[in-house]
Amino acid sequence: MKAGRVAVFAIVLAGLLALPSGRPAAADPSPAELRKLTKQASQLNERYRGSIQSLEEIRIQAKKAVDTSGSLQRRLAEAQSDLAALAETSYILGPLDTTRLFGTEIDPYKALGQAANMTHMIEERANRVAGVERLIKDAQKAKLRANTTIKKLQKEIKTLQSKRRDLDKLLAKYGFQQPGSAGGLTQRMVNVRAEVMQNFPMPYGVGCLRPGDPGEHGKGRACDFMISRGMASGGEADRGDALAEWLIRNGDRLGVMYIIWKQRYYDIRSGGGWDPMSDRGGATANHYDHVHVSVF
Repeated sequence: MKAGRVAVFAIVLAGLLALPSGRPAAADPSPAELRKLTKQASQLNERYRGSIQSLEEIRIQAKKAVDTSGSLQRRLAEAQSDLAALAETSYILGPLDTTRLFGTEIDPYKALGQAANMTHMIEERANRVAGVERLIKDAQKAKLRANTTIKKLQKEIKTLQSKRRDLDKLLAKYGFQQPGSAGGLTQRMVNVRAEVMQNFPMPYGVGCLRPGDPGEHGKGRACDFMISRGMASGGEADRGDALAEWLIRNGDRLGVMYIIWKQRYYDIRSGGGWDPMSDRGGATANHYDHVHVSVF
């Protein structure tokens, strides 16, 4: 008898958890692969004297996608566990015999209470099933997105590795400078800052050296030219646009490596041209209030 009840419960549980199969499940994105690619990207950054913006952008996208996929997988497992518990409760309560609802053997108030409880259980089960179905679809999309960005990172690393000879020539053209000024900047960065200040008013100041910063700011090879106190608009945005274009036009002479402005980057090492950046959060993080320039 006990074995029969277990078998019946297994059938009930399977029915409650039965969901549309849809397309074949995507492979889980590999955090280990992402860590390996991140290490390779870091080695390329070090070789080519600073954060390569195309690599950094794809790496950030891939990390977000992998984190999102993992979070959805955990939520899906929790939702399926909740649904299994609901299925067990539904079975234990048993079905309501409606033919006895108004019979003399049962208290009608008790029968109505049981009916209401079972109706609630049915509705709850339907809602839980719908929620699990949505999570399955979202998790599948997140896996595909994460795997796609990991492949993009792999491709970008291979592309930059294949351009090693050209990039080495570019580095040799500008040579290597160590910070030497009183302000802790390289002479090239000092020269760029001076020319920018001669050609563009900077009422909100300029920020360059950041001791301890792992990027170009910490190496004396980057400055932030503040365009506004918040999201630049009107004349301030126009001045930022003009400065960015001036840096591009004069970049070969000045030794400009890359520029960031208005959530876009222009990196000469990956071919130049403006490319979009993902949202980093806020006007400053997204470079809407300042133009960032890094030099070789």
